[in-house]
Amino acid sequence: MTQAKATEETGGALAGLKVVDLSRVLGGPYCTMILADHGADVIKVEPPQGDETRSWGPPFEEHDDGSRDASYYLGVNRNKRAIAIDLRVPAGREVLLRLLEDADVLVENFKTGTMEKWNLGYRDVLEKRFPRLIHCRVSGFGADGPLGGLPGYDAVLQAMSGLMSVNGELGKGGVRMATPMIDLATGMFSAIGILMALQERTRSGRGQFVDSTLFDSASALLHPQGANYLLSGKRPLPLGNAHPNVAPYDKWSTRNGEIFIAVGNDRQFRILVEMLDQPQLADDARFASNAQRLVHRDELRVALAQGFSHADGHVLAEKLLRAGVPAGMVMPIDQALNSPHARARGTVVQAGDVRTIGTPIKLSRTPGKVRIGPPRFGQDEESILRQCGYSESEIARLRRDGIVFQHRKAAPE
Repeated sequence: MTQAKATEETGGALAGLKVVDLSRVLGGPYCTMILADHGADVIKVEPPQGDETRSWGPPFEEHDDGSRDASYYLGVNRNKRAIAIDLRVPAGREVLLRLLEDADVLVENFKTGTMEKWNLGYRDVLEKRFPRLIHCRVSGFGADGPLGGLPGYDAVLQAMSGLMSVNGELGKGGVRMATPMIDLATGMFSAIGILMALQERTRSGRGQFVDSTLFDSASALLHPQGANYLLSGKRPLPLGNAHPNVAPYDKWSTRNGEIFIAVGNDRQFRILVEMLDQPQLADDARFASNAQRLVHRDELRVALAQGFSHADGHVLAEKLLRAGVPAGMVMPIDQALNSPHARARGTVVQAGDVRTIGTPIKLSRTPGKVRIGPPRFGQDEESILRQCGYSESEIARLRRDGIVFQHRKAAPE
Protein backbone atom coordinates (compact mmCIF):
# COMPACT_ATOMS: atom_id res chain seq x y z
CA MET A 1 0.00 0.00 0.00
CA THR A 2 1.38 3.45 -0.87
CA GLN A 3 1.87 6.01 1.85
CA ALA A 4 -0.68 8.32 0.22
CA LYS A 5 -3.29 5.52 0.15
CA ALA A 6 -2.49 4.51 3.71
CA THR A 7 -2.94 8.10 4.82
CA GLU A 8 -6.41 8.30 3.27
CA GLU A 9 -7.49 5.08 4.96
CA THR A 10 -6.30 6.17 8.42
CA GLY A 11 -8.73 9.08 8.18
CA GLY A 12 -6.71 12.05 9.37
CA ALA A 13 -8.41 15.42 9.03
CA LEU A 14 -6.11 16.27 6.11
CA ALA A 15 -6.11 12.83 4.46
CA GLY A 16 -5.81 13.10 0.69
CA LEU A 17 -3.87 16.36 0.84
CA LYS A 18 -0.50 16.31 -0.92
CA VAL A 19 2.18 18.69 0.33
CA VAL A 20 5.53 19.19 -1.37
CA ASP A 21 7.92 20.50 1.28
CA LEU A 22 11.11 22.17 0.07
CA SER A 23 11.81 23.79 3.43
CA ARG A 24 14.65 23.12 5.85
CA VAL A 25 15.65 23.86 9.46
CA LEU A 26 12.61 24.78 11.58
CA GLY A 27 9.79 27.16 10.56
CA GLY A 28 8.82 25.34 7.35
CA PRO A 29 9.38 21.79 8.64
CA TYR A 30 7.39 22.56 11.79
CA CYS A 31 4.52 23.78 9.61
CA THR A 32 4.56 20.68 7.42
CA MET A 33 4.81 18.36 10.44
CA ILE A 34 1.56 19.87 11.73
CA LEU A 35 -0.06 19.03 8.39
CA ALA A 36 1.52 15.58 8.27
CA ASP A 37 0.40 14.71 11.81
CA HIS A 38 -3.16 15.15 10.65
CA GLY A 39 -3.01 13.01 7.56
CA ALA A 40 -1.44 15.08 4.79
CA ASP A 41 1.01 13.22 2.55
CA VAL A 42 4.10 15.40 3.00
CA ILE A 43 6.99 14.83 0.61
CA LYS A 44 10.16 16.33 2.05
CA VAL A 45 12.44 17.40 -0.81
CA GLU A 46 15.99 17.97 0.39
CA PRO A 47 19.08 19.29 -1.38
CA PRO A 48 21.93 16.85 -2.06
CA GLN A 49 23.57 17.87 1.23
CA GLY A 50 20.34 17.22 3.13
CA ASP A 51 18.50 19.35 5.67
CA GLU A 52 21.31 20.91 7.68
CA THR A 53 19.58 20.10 10.96
CA ARG A 54 20.40 16.42 10.38
CA SER A 55 23.86 17.47 11.62
CA TRP A 56 22.78 19.79 14.46
CA GLY A 57 23.85 17.55 17.33
CA PRO A 58 24.64 15.82 19.55
CA PRO A 59 22.52 14.01 20.47
CA PHE A 60 22.27 11.82 17.38
CA GLU A 61 20.35 8.72 16.37
CA GLU A 62 22.99 6.38 14.95
CA HIS A 63 21.99 4.19 11.97
CA ASP A 64 23.32 0.78 10.99
CA ASP A 65 24.86 2.13 7.79
CA GLY A 66 26.99 4.61 9.72
CA SER A 67 24.82 7.66 9.00
CA ARG A 68 23.15 9.57 11.79
CA ASP A 69 20.45 12.18 12.36
CA ALA A 70 20.37 14.81 15.09
CA SER A 71 17.51 15.16 17.54
CA TYR A 72 16.84 18.65 16.13
CA TYR A 73 15.92 17.10 12.78
CA LEU A 74 14.08 14.14 14.31
CA GLY A 75 11.85 16.40 16.39
CA VAL A 76 10.12 18.16 13.48
CA ASN A 77 10.11 15.73 10.55
CA ARG A 78 8.00 12.71 11.48
CA ASN A 79 5.18 11.48 9.25
CA LYS A 80 6.97 12.65 6.10
CA ARG A 81 8.44 10.90 3.08
CA ALA A 82 11.84 11.99 1.82
CA ILE A 83 13.55 12.46 -1.52
CA ALA A 84 16.70 14.41 -2.40
CA ILE A 85 16.73 16.43 -5.63
CA ASP A 86 19.28 18.91 -6.97
CA LEU A 87 17.02 21.84 -7.83
CA ARG A 88 19.94 23.93 -9.01
CA VAL A 89 19.87 22.12 -12.35
CA PRO A 90 17.01 22.23 -14.88
CA ALA A 91 16.49 18.45 -14.80
CA GLY A 92 15.96 18.59 -11.04
CA ARG A 93 13.38 21.33 -11.42
CA GLU A 94 11.58 19.18 -13.97
CA VAL A 95 11.28 16.45 -11.33
CA LEU A 96 9.82 19.04 -8.94
CA LEU A 97 7.26 20.09 -11.53
CA ARG A 98 6.19 16.46 -11.90
CA LEU A 99 5.72 16.31 -8.10
CA LEU A 100 3.57 19.44 -8.24
CA GLU A 101 1.19 18.13 -10.91
CA ASP A 102 -1.21 16.69 -8.31
CA ALA A 103 -0.01 18.62 -5.26
CA ASP A 104 -2.24 20.84 -3.14
CA VAL A 105 0.44 22.75 -1.26
CA LEU A 106 4.04 23.81 -1.82
CA VAL A 107 6.09 25.03 1.16
CA GLU A 108 9.56 26.52 0.75
CA ASN A 109 11.92 28.79 2.65
CA PHE A 110 14.53 29.63 0.05
CA LYS A 111 16.03 33.08 0.03
CA THR A 112 13.49 35.42 -1.56
CA GLY A 113 13.97 35.46 -5.32
CA THR A 114 15.44 31.96 -5.58
CA MET A 115 12.28 30.36 -6.97
CA GLU A 116 11.94 33.20 -9.47
CA LYS A 117 15.58 32.76 -10.52
CA TRP A 118 14.82 29.09 -11.17
CA ASN A 119 11.79 30.05 -13.28
CA LEU A 120 9.48 28.68 -10.58
CA GLY A 121 7.99 31.95 -9.33
CA TYR A 122 4.40 31.80 -8.19
CA ARG A 123 3.01 34.74 -10.18
CA ASP A 124 4.77 34.05 -13.44
CA VAL A 125 4.84 30.25 -13.53
CA LEU A 126 3.26 28.17 -10.77
CA GLU A 127 -0.05 30.02 -10.51
CA LYS A 128 -0.63 29.65 -14.25
CA ARG A 129 0.53 26.05 -14.51
CA PHE A 130 -1.10 24.84 -11.26
CA PRO A 131 -4.05 27.18 -10.59
CA ARG A 132 -5.24 25.22 -7.52
CA LEU A 133 -1.81 25.19 -5.83
CA ILE A 134 -1.27 26.94 -2.50
CA HIS A 135 2.33 28.19 -2.37
CA CYS A 136 3.58 29.10 1.11
CA ARG A 137 6.89 30.90 1.36
CA VAL A 138 8.55 31.18 4.77
CA SER A 139 11.15 33.95 4.85
CA GLY A 140 12.82 36.33 7.24
CA PHE A 141 11.43 39.66 6.06
CA GLY A 142 9.34 39.01 2.94
CA ALA A 143 10.13 40.34 -0.52
CA ASP A 144 9.31 44.03 -0.07
CA GLY A 145 10.23 46.81 2.34
CA PRO A 146 13.74 48.06 3.21
CA LEU A 147 14.79 44.60 4.45
CA GLY A 148 12.97 42.63 1.78
CA GLY A 149 14.89 39.62 0.53
CA LEU A 150 17.38 39.55 3.39
CA PRO A 151 17.83 36.40 5.49
CA GLY A 152 16.24 36.21 8.93
CA TYR A 153 17.03 34.08 11.96
CA ASP A 154 15.02 33.49 15.11
CA ALA A 155 17.40 35.08 17.63
CA VAL A 156 18.05 38.07 15.38
CA LEU A 157 14.31 38.66 15.00
CA GLN A 158 13.87 38.33 18.76
CA ALA A 159 16.33 41.21 19.02
CA MET A 160 14.95 43.34 16.19
CA SER A 161 11.25 42.92 17.05
CA GLY A 162 11.50 44.11 20.65
CA LEU A 163 10.76 40.70 22.14
CA MET A 164 14.28 40.38 23.54
CA SER A 165 14.06 43.82 25.16
CA VAL A 166 11.17 42.77 27.41
CA ASN A 167 12.64 39.37 28.31
CA GLY A 168 14.98 39.26 31.29
CA GLU A 169 15.65 41.39 34.35
CA LEU A 170 15.51 45.18 34.54
CA GLY A 171 18.92 46.77 34.00
CA LYS A 172 20.58 43.57 32.73
CA GLY A 173 19.87 43.85 29.01
CA GLY A 174 17.67 41.77 26.75
CA VAL A 175 17.72 37.98 26.97
CA ARG A 176 17.04 35.52 24.16
CA MET A 177 14.12 33.19 24.79
CA ALA A 178 15.64 29.73 25.09
CA THR A 179 13.20 28.07 22.69
CA PRO A 180 13.07 29.50 19.14
CA MET A 181 9.59 30.93 19.60
CA ILE A 182 9.59 32.99 16.41
CA ASP A 183 10.52 30.05 14.19
CA LEU A 184 7.88 27.90 15.87
CA ALA A 185 5.24 30.62 15.70
CA THR A 186 6.02 31.21 12.02
CA GLY A 187 5.50 27.50 11.42
CA MET A 188 2.14 27.63 13.18
CA PHE A 189 1.03 30.81 11.38
CA SER A 190 2.09 29.21 8.08
CA ALA A 191 -0.05 26.15 8.77
CA ILE A 192 -2.99 28.38 9.67
CA GLY A 193 -2.52 30.40 6.48
CA ILE A 194 -2.37 27.24 4.37
CA LEU A 195 -5.55 25.88 5.93
CA MET A 196 -7.31 29.22 5.35
CA ALA A 197 -6.23 29.15 1.69
CA LEU A 198 -7.47 25.57 1.34
CA GLN A 199 -10.82 26.55 2.84
CA GLU A 200 -11.13 29.48 0.45
CA ARG A 201 -10.23 27.20 -2.44
CA THR A 202 -13.38 25.16 -1.80
CA ARG A 203 -15.35 28.27 -2.84
CA SER A 204 -13.19 29.77 -5.57
CA GLY A 205 -11.42 26.70 -6.93
CA ARG A 206 -8.20 28.71 -6.95
CA GLY A 207 -4.98 28.51 -4.99
CA GLN A 208 -3.02 31.48 -3.69
CA PHE A 209 0.31 32.64 -2.28
CA VAL A 210 0.85 32.56 1.50
CA ASP A 211 3.52 35.07 2.51
CA SER A 212 4.76 34.01 5.96
CA THR A 213 7.66 35.87 7.58
CA LEU A 214 9.59 35.70 10.83
CA PHE A 215 9.36 39.50 11.04
CA ASP A 216 5.55 39.53 10.98
CA SER A 217 5.31 36.58 13.37
CA ALA A 218 7.64 38.25 15.87
CA SER A 219 5.54 41.42 15.79
CA ALA A 220 2.38 39.37 16.31
CA LEU A 221 3.86 37.92 19.50
CA LEU A 222 4.31 41.36 21.10
CA HIS A 223 1.32 41.02 23.40
CA PRO A 224 0.58 42.61 25.80
CA GLN A 225 3.67 44.80 25.64
CA GLY A 226 2.91 46.03 22.13
CA ALA A 227 -0.68 46.89 23.03
CA ASN A 228 0.50 48.59 26.24
CA TYR A 229 2.94 50.78 24.30
CA LEU A 230 0.43 51.68 21.56
CA LEU A 231 -2.06 52.88 24.19
CA SER A 232 0.26 54.52 26.72
CA GLY A 233 3.19 55.65 24.55
CA LYS A 234 5.55 54.31 27.22
CA ARG A 235 8.38 51.94 26.36
CA PRO A 236 7.81 48.55 28.02
CA LEU A 237 10.60 47.34 30.30
CA PRO A 238 11.68 43.82 31.23
CA LEU A 239 10.12 42.57 34.46
CA GLY A 240 11.80 39.20 34.88
CA ASN A 241 9.10 36.67 35.67
CA ALA A 242 6.51 39.31 36.53
CA HIS A 243 3.60 40.40 34.31
CA PRO A 244 3.27 44.02 33.13
CA ASN A 245 -0.52 44.10 33.67
CA VAL A 246 -1.30 41.59 36.43
CA ALA A 247 -0.10 40.99 40.02
CA PRO A 248 0.77 38.73 41.71
CA TYR A 249 2.06 37.00 38.58
CA ASP A 250 5.56 35.79 39.37
CA LYS A 251 7.83 33.08 40.74
CA TRP A 252 8.51 32.42 44.42
CA SER A 253 10.70 30.01 46.37
CA THR A 254 9.05 27.36 48.52
CA ARG A 255 10.82 24.99 50.88
CA ASN A 256 11.14 22.36 48.15
CA GLY A 257 11.35 24.23 44.87
CA GLU A 258 10.10 27.23 42.93
CA ILE A 259 6.43 27.89 42.27
CA PHE A 260 4.80 30.15 39.68
CA ILE A 261 1.59 31.98 40.58
CA ALA A 262 -0.66 33.73 38.02
CA VAL A 263 -3.45 35.49 39.92
CA GLY A 264 -5.96 37.06 37.54
CA ASN A 265 -8.60 38.52 39.86
CA ASP A 266 -9.35 39.54 43.44
CA ARG A 267 -11.14 36.28 44.30
CA GLN A 268 -8.06 34.29 43.32
CA PHE A 269 -5.88 36.62 45.37
CA ARG A 270 -7.98 36.08 48.48
CA ILE A 271 -7.78 32.29 48.07
CA LEU A 272 -4.01 32.52 47.66
CA VAL A 273 -3.35 34.55 50.79
CA GLU A 274 -5.71 32.40 52.83
CA MET A 275 -3.78 29.28 51.82
CA LEU A 276 -0.56 31.05 52.76
CA ASP A 277 -2.06 31.87 56.21
CA GLN A 278 -1.89 35.57 55.37
CA PRO A 279 -5.61 36.44 54.97
CA GLN A 280 -5.05 40.01 56.18
CA LEU A 281 -3.31 40.84 52.88
CA ALA A 282 -6.63 40.59 51.01
CA ASP A 283 -8.00 43.46 53.12
CA ASP A 284 -4.89 45.62 52.87
CA ALA A 285 -5.74 48.72 50.83
CA ARG A 286 -2.45 48.41 48.96
CA PHE A 287 -3.50 45.03 47.61
CA ALA A 288 -7.29 45.37 47.37
CA SER A 289 -7.39 45.42 43.55
CA ASN A 290 -5.16 44.42 40.69
CA ALA A 291 -4.43 48.08 39.90
CA GLN A 292 -3.30 48.68 43.50
CA ARG A 293 -1.29 45.48 43.56
CA LEU A 294 0.57 46.65 40.46
CA VAL A 295 1.36 50.01 42.08
CA HIS A 296 2.65 48.20 45.18
CA ARG A 297 4.18 45.26 43.33
CA ASP A 298 7.47 45.26 45.27
CA GLU A 299 5.77 45.46 48.67
CA LEU A 300 3.43 42.65 47.70
CA ARG A 301 6.31 40.46 46.68
CA VAL A 302 8.00 40.92 50.04
CA ALA A 303 4.75 40.28 51.90
CA LEU A 304 4.09 37.00 50.08
CA ALA A 305 7.66 35.69 50.18
CA GLN A 306 7.50 34.57 53.81
CA GLY A 307 4.31 32.59 53.31
CA PHE A 308 5.74 30.81 50.28
CA SER A 309 9.04 30.04 52.01
CA HIS A 310 7.31 27.79 54.57
CA ALA A 311 5.06 26.00 52.08
CA ASP A 312 5.41 22.60 50.45
CA GLY A 313 5.37 23.85 46.87
CA HIS A 314 4.01 20.69 45.26
CA VAL A 315 1.13 20.42 47.73
CA LEU A 316 0.38 24.13 47.53
CA ALA A 317 0.40 24.17 43.71
CA GLU A 318 -2.16 21.37 43.47
CA LYS A 319 -4.37 22.86 46.19
CA LEU A 320 -4.35 26.22 44.43
CA LEU A 321 -5.13 24.71 41.04
CA ARG A 322 -8.05 22.75 42.47
CA ALA A 323 -9.31 25.95 44.08
CA GLY A 324 -9.19 27.80 40.75
CA VAL A 325 -5.93 29.69 41.24
CA PRO A 326 -3.37 29.22 38.44
CA ALA A 327 -0.21 27.78 39.98
CA GLY A 328 2.52 25.31 39.06
CA MET A 329 5.92 24.18 40.16
CA VAL A 330 8.88 25.18 38.00
CA MET A 331 9.90 21.80 36.61
CA PRO A 332 12.94 20.71 34.59
CA ILE A 333 12.12 19.21 31.21
CA ASP A 334 12.80 15.61 32.22
CA GLN A 335 10.28 15.82 35.06
CA ALA A 336 7.76 17.77 32.98
CA LEU A 337 7.73 15.21 30.16
CA ASN A 338 7.41 12.32 32.59
CA SER A 339 4.71 13.80 34.81
CA PRO A 340 1.49 11.80 35.32
CA HIS A 341 -0.52 14.37 33.37
CA ALA A 342 1.94 14.38 30.47
CA ARG A 343 1.64 10.61 30.30
CA ALA A 344 -2.16 10.83 30.41
CA ARG A 345 -2.22 13.39 27.59
CA GLY A 346 0.17 11.40 25.38
CA THR A 347 2.69 14.23 25.36
CA VAL A 348 5.57 11.96 24.37
CA VAL A 349 5.01 9.56 21.46
CA GLN A 350 7.04 6.95 19.67
CA ALA A 351 7.96 7.88 16.10
CA GLY A 352 9.73 4.93 14.57
CA ASP A 353 12.90 4.40 16.59
CA VAL A 354 12.76 7.74 18.42
CA ARG A 355 10.60 9.37 21.04
CA THR A 356 9.26 12.83 20.26
CA ILE A 357 6.68 15.38 21.39
CA GLY A 358 3.21 14.51 20.09
CA THR A 359 0.70 16.77 18.39
CA PRO A 360 -1.07 19.29 20.64
CA ILE A 361 -4.08 19.40 18.29
CA LYS A 362 -6.61 16.91 19.64
CA LEU A 363 -9.55 16.13 17.34
CA SER A 364 -12.31 13.76 18.46
CA ARG A 365 -13.12 11.92 15.21
CA THR A 366 -9.91 12.34 13.24
CA PRO A 367 -7.10 12.59 15.77
CA GLY A 368 -3.58 13.29 14.67
CA LYS A 369 -1.17 10.40 15.02
CA VAL A 370 2.33 9.22 14.32
CA ARG A 371 2.25 6.91 11.30
CA ILE A 372 5.94 6.81 10.43
CA GLY A 373 9.13 8.08 12.01
CA PRO A 374 11.31 10.88 10.62
CA PRO A 375 12.61 9.74 7.22
CA ARG A 376 16.21 8.84 6.54
CA PHE A 377 17.87 10.84 3.79
CA GLY A 378 16.30 9.97 0.43
CA GLN A 379 14.60 6.89 1.85
CA ASP A 380 11.40 7.18 -0.24
CA GLU A 381 12.99 8.24 -3.50
CA GLU A 382 11.90 5.28 -5.60
CA SER A 383 8.27 5.14 -4.41
CA ILE A 384 7.85 8.90 -4.85
CA LEU A 385 9.28 8.88 -8.36
CA ARG A 386 7.20 5.86 -9.35
CA GLN A 387 4.06 7.66 -8.18
CA CYS A 388 5.03 10.47 -10.54
CA GLY A 389 5.18 7.99 -13.42
CA TYR A 390 8.94 7.50 -13.70
CA SER A 391 10.07 4.13 -14.99
CA GLU A 392 12.88 2.07 -13.52
CA SER A 393 15.24 3.12 -16.30
CA GLU A 394 14.34 6.79 -15.87
CA ILE A 395 14.99 6.59 -12.13
CA ALA A 396 18.36 4.97 -12.81
CA ARG A 397 19.20 7.79 -15.21
CA LEU A 398 18.26 10.46 -12.65
CA ARG A 399 20.60 8.79 -10.16
CA ARG A 400 23.38 8.42 -12.69
CA ASP A 401 23.11 12.05 -13.78
CA GLY A 402 23.25 13.36 -10.22
CA ILE A 403 19.67 14.67 -10.19
CA VAL A 404 18.42 12.58 -7.26
CA PHE A 405 20.50 11.22 -4.39
CA GLN A 406 20.35 8.25 -2.04
CA HIS A 407 23.34 9.37 0.05
CA ARG A 408 24.15 12.84 1.37
CA LYS A 409 26.79 14.84 -0.40
CA ALA A 410 29.34 16.74 1.66
CA ALA A 411 28.34 20.34 2.23
CA PRO A 412 30.33 22.82 0.14
CA GLU A 413 33.06 24.60 2.09
